[in-house]
Amino acid sequence: MRLDQFVSQSTGIPRSEASGLIRGGRVLVNGVRITKASTHIDPAAEVLLHGERIVLPGNIYLMLHKPAGVISATEDPAHRTVLDLVDHPHRYTLHVVGRLDKDTTGLLLLTNDGDWSHRLMSPRHHVPKTYLATLAESLTEAAAQQLRAGVQLHGEKGLTKPAEVEILPTQQARITIAEGKYHQVKRMLAAVGNRVEALHRERIGGLVLDTELPPGEWRVLQGAELGLL
Repeated sequence: MRLDQFVSQSTGIPRSEASGLIRGGRVLVNGVRITKASTHIDPAAEVLLHGERIVLPGNIYLMLHKPAGVISATEDPAHRTVLDLVDHPHRYTLHVVGRLDKDTTGLLLLTNDGDWSHRLMSPRHHVPKTYLATLAESLTEAAAQQLRAGVQLHGEKGLTKPAEVEILPTQQARITIAEGKYHQVKRMLAAVGNRVEALHRERIGGLVLDTELPPGEWRVLQGAELGLL
């Protein structure tokens, strides 16, 4: 891996700051001073920063209750990001697993484990995701049956995979899909003549958003919860 990436992940500092330390000659790799940030090193190498050994953290898995108005990104020059909400010592090593729209709330995962996030979000693994949708109009049983059978989204060929649909009171519906198309739930509801007013993700796989986690807050996933995913 790149040396600046190693230093950033090991210390929790931004990569730009790590690059500055490397260029300043503050980093030794196996006893050799390296000043080029893009140098590739063995993650098992002995790396010293200011004379102290630094090592990579273990895998990190976080659950975040995403609020509306925050984008699912690690950095953005104009908008507040989900990473701005995470006060973790290794926050700069994290990436978002399966994005949510800016106005969509609910369960979002962050990790530094790229293989894990790829497996979780890969279309071929069909990990189900459940959303609570507040609609412009009450969902009819006929529309629900269309969603359960699969609908054609605007601008696409073929049908969506069948969804699980539960009609709820007060113009709400609970919808579970196993795909990840762009704005899929909103587009599916539009395809049956309705409109999503608010969308909240409740579940990914068997993992349910912690009801005691307020919007904007996060916590570390427990081992048993990782098994649910």
